[in-house]
Amino acid sequence: MKIALYASAAVIALAAFGTNAAFAQSRDTIQVAGSSTVLPFASIVAEEFSAAFPEFNTPVVGSGGTGGGLKQFCEGVGENTIDIANASRKIKDSELEACTAAGVTDVREIQFGFDGIVFASAANGPDFALTPIQVYKAIAAKVVVDGELVDNPYKSWSEIDASLPDQPILMAIPASNHGTREVFQEKVISAGFEEAGAPEGLSEEELEAAETTFRQDVVIEISGDYTETLARLNSDPNTVGVFGLSFYEQNTDTLKVATIDGVTPSKETVAAGEYPVSRPLFFYVKGQHIGTIPGIEEYVQFFLSEQMAGEGGTLEAAGLIPQPAETTAEVLATFEAGAQ
Repeated sequence: MKIALYASAAVIALAAFGTNAAFAQSRDTIQVAGSSTVLPFASIVAEEFSAAFPEFNTPVVGSGGTGGGLKQFCEGVGENTIDIANASRKIKDSELEACTAAGVTDVREIQFGFDGIVFASAANGPDFALTPIQVYKAIAAKVVVDGELVDNPYKSWSEIDASLPDQPILMAIPASNHGTREVFQEKVISAGFEEAGAPEGLSEEELEAAETTFRQDVVIEISGDYTETLARLNSDPNTVGVFGLSFYEQNTDTLKVATIDGVTPSKETVAAGEYPVSRPLFFYVKGQHIGTIPGIEEYVQFFLSEQMAGEGGTLEAAGLIPQPAETTAEVLATFEAGAQ
């Protein structure tokens, strides 16, 4: 799929960077930033791309979270702006509006596979079998007790449900700059809030606060990447952390994963649609930089190639859950068709 709101190429060329030749001479390396979930996949592709296409420089891949990457992406067109934003969620309408306002009017969406969001704890700790309502009750600032919305009284997981470990509640979750946070909120916290129910008579503002406000005493918000979350677990083994499935699978020596609604997260359960907390992965390409920054089109084609993103490809070995080949073919065809 793509999103394209095209302005005059002549206006863009004059306003953003003068001539294509001057722009190309100023920067000849693809710049990528964004999702920490997509970061390891994009880093692998960048290295492999450099080996397969020695005529191009190795793309520079940074992190910063989905929101941070898309913010940089939408700052404008030209050598001082990035070419590609990695994302673990779809771009928002508000972000597209910011792009358009800054002259970024050819935004091409590339979906390349899937990942799960998992809850993991110390490998030598107790097992967790979680449900969305239990996670909500663990970290919400206010919960319903005896029909009343009160400050969260729960200190240990077993106080929420006797089937859970008698372990102090402590969670490390992605901060708001991460796409993972939004999927976590939607598919776990909001689902748990809906199941828990709320007392009648609350205003819309009170309901929203009850759904989205987390405790400060037991919730650690991680603005960095998953290595920071892992460091928190290593420093306090009572911590339950939120990770991408692919990161967890690379750290099974130190982590164990919780089931959600009785389903163990794996490539197989995500691909089959059985594991409830999963999402597609994306990157967004600035179409106006194609033909100006060398190698962008070739990078996208290489990323989506069967050897990289397909079944049995390099990225599957690194933890990516491949999407159907037919989907990838459609994505690539739409990208190559360009803005219309």
